[in-house]
Formats: sequence, C-alpha cells, structure tokens
Amino acid sequence: MEIEKDIEIIKRGAVDLVNENELRNKLIKAKADKRPLRVKLGLDPTAPDLHLGHTVVLQKLKQFQELGHTAIFLIGDFTGMIGDPTGRIETRPALSKEELLANAETYKRQVFKILDPEKTEVRFNSEWFEAMNAADMIRLCAQYTMARMMEREDFRNRYQNNQSISIHEFLYPLVQGYDSVALNADVELGGHDQIFNLFVGRDIQKSYGLESQVIVTVPLLEGTDGVNKMSKSYGNYVGIDEPPDAMFGKLMSISDELMLKYYELLSDISLEELRDLKEGMQRGTIHPKGAKVNLAKEIIARFHNAEEAKAAHENFEKMFKEKEVPEEIDTSTMKKPEKDPVSIPHFLRDIGAVTSVGEGIRMIEQGGVSGFAYTSEAQLTLPHANIKLTRVTGKEMSFENAIGYIWKVGKRKFKKVIFKAEKP
Repeated sequence: MEIEKDIEIIKRGAVDLVNENELRNKLIKAKADKRPLRVKLGLDPTAPDLHLGHTVVLQKLKQFQELGHTAIFLIGDFTGMIGDPTGRIETRPALSKEELLANAETYKRQVFKILDPEKTEVRFNSEWFEAMNAADMIRLCAQYTMARMMEREDFRNRYQNNQSISIHEFLYPLVQGYDSVALNADVELGGHDQIFNLFVGRDIQKSYGLESQVIVTVPLLEGTDGVNKMSKSYGNYVGIDEPPDAMFGKLMSISDELMLKYYELLSDISLEELRDLKEGMQRGTIHPKGAKVNLAKEIIARFHNAEEAKAAHENFEKMFKEKEVPEEIDTSTMKKPEKDPVSIPHFLRDIGAVTSVGEGIRMIEQGGVSGFAYTSEAQLTLPHANIKLTRVTGKEMSFENAIGYIWKVGKRKFKKVIFKAEKP
C-alpha cells in the first residue's frame, strides 16, 4: 500500500510514465535492498534565469526526494555546447563554456529554492565527456542507427522541408542518453517534449549492460495568457527571481481553470487537499479568488519568504481593490508621437515615468507597467478611481485612437499624458 501511494504521488500531473510496472518493481527492490532510487534530471544552462515553467519538473524531482530517493541534478555544461535540437526548425547557436558556467551558477542558486541541497547530488556532464577520447565517442555513436534518429519528429520535419540538420545535433540525444549510463539512473525526468531523448537513454543503458531507466515526463506549463507555453519571448512568464509584487499580480491574473493546473504542478498541497479544492470550487464552497491568493502566497513564500508573500498580498489588495488609481496624478500635455506604433520603453522615458529605456524594458518584462487609453473627451472627465488599468506585455503600442493615457509603472508611480489636439 505504501508503494502504491508513492506511485500515485509520482503520477500526479505527469504526462508519461514508462512504465508503471517497471517503476513498481524498482520501488519494491529498492525497499528490499534499503537503497534509494537514483532519479536524474538534466538541464542545460542555456539561459541565466528560470521561470515557473522550468520548475514543474523540479517539483517532480522534489517529490522523489521527499519519498526518500536520491535527487540528481545534472547540469549539462557539455550538452549545452551542442544545443538541444528539440522543437527547433533550425540549428541552435552554440554557447561558449564561459557562458554556460556563468548560467550554471545561477541555476544552482535558484533550484535550491525548491530542492534540499543536503539531499541533492549536483553533477556536470563534462565530468565524463571531457575524459572521453574520439574512439569512445565513436563507440557511443555505434549504439544507435540513423533510421531510429530520423523517427524523431523535428528531425523528420526539417529533412522533409529541406531545412538543414547539422551532424552534431544527432549527438545530443546520444550524449544525453549516455548521462544515464554514467549516473546509473533508475529514473529520468523531463518535459513531455523530451520524450524521444529519454527513450534513447533507455536504449543506451541496455547497450552498456544496465537496467533501463523509467521515464517520467511532465507537461509544458501554459503562461499567464493561458494559451502559449510559459516563455519570456511570449511575455507570459513568472520569473522565480522577480519581485514579490510582480509575481503576485501575474499569478492573480491567471484564469480559474489554469489556477487548478498550477496547483497540481507547482503546489506542495497533498493529493487529498487538491481533490478537496477541486470539489469545493465545483460546489461553490471555495471561492476561486481566495484559492488564487493562497497559491500566489505559497509560490512567493517558496522563492522569497512568507513575510514578503503577505506584504505582496496586502499591496495587491490596496492597489487593485481599494483604489487602483490615486485621485491626484502628475499630468502633462504633449504632441502625439508621429511614429506609429510607438516604442513604449522610449515613450515612458520621454514622459519621465522611467529613467532609461532599459528600465522601461525591465519593468515591462517584470509585469510592472500598465495603462489606460483615453479615446474620447468624455473619458477624460472620468474619476481616476473608475479607471481599470491593463497590464502591458509588448514593447510597442499604437496610439492611433488615443487622445491621452494614464501609465502606472511599478507600485506607485503614475503619469497622465494628454495629447494636444491637432490644429485644423
């Protein structure tokens, strides 16, 4: 019964489990031998910052860790130099060793906001690959066929569309698979888009005389827009190093349906509590807003602390519930920009809402810029408290129909701009 309960926890929010019987047998044997399973998660440090989408698979690794198993956090400083071709329609630019190592230090600091550092084995795959010679790499390449490699959807699509595939890209699944050999992994975790690479790991382990690893994949997390996967490029991300107020506002903006998915994939509440939450919302005994507040506070407390989570909640209520826009705002009149669309960071700098274009870009990326466009003279007479600001996610905006704007930048800075009427 204990093992079945562990399997239920492992399956929470998972997309693929290959396969459940193998996992059950590994858990039974591990319990009998009093040996924890070795659970591997590899991430290439190709960018310096992590967002909540990255933490879904880290939460799964944490679950294994809390069940008493060994969490192996593998930093792909060698694979990062190759570049993961998953989902790519073109060859990924290579990163330097120095860039990868700098990003790796940031990763280590961030992941230990989720994992227990005392119970985590941190490894770099350059440990074994830099010790390999050309003959070793040739032997590794001999373990897999080109036909099997071309079963991979993104390779097949690129080939059919006459798009280039560099030879070194075929190495990526092989070296990721060999990581599982070097670490003697019992389980490997990854996003659902990594399923091909994880299967290669199972095959490569067999080739080296090892028992194949179990695969557990997690879904790609939709961003705050509820449509696209969380990504900086879509402007729908919640960064784990963002200020608490920015994180709180972004999390409160998600839909009720998406909130339940965030609870399943990101929260530490138990399966029983999760079931009660879903049933309570269906019956109407639990209000979605209260549940969303609790989720936001839990996530912010994890990456900052409980006091800052509480303060972010209070600030949110004060600014967005009691009075979003103050009665008195610094107001100026100016000529409407001739260029359309307008660069918002440049415009915010020109009206004194930010000190530089760079600050404007950062504030937009952190969810700290919102605005309201006046499109009629009647709207200019509206009390400011009746105006609903809209968060800005892009860096350009058309002013074509606007006769004025209210901008909010950060927590307390407001600027009102009225465009001069054109002379007849």
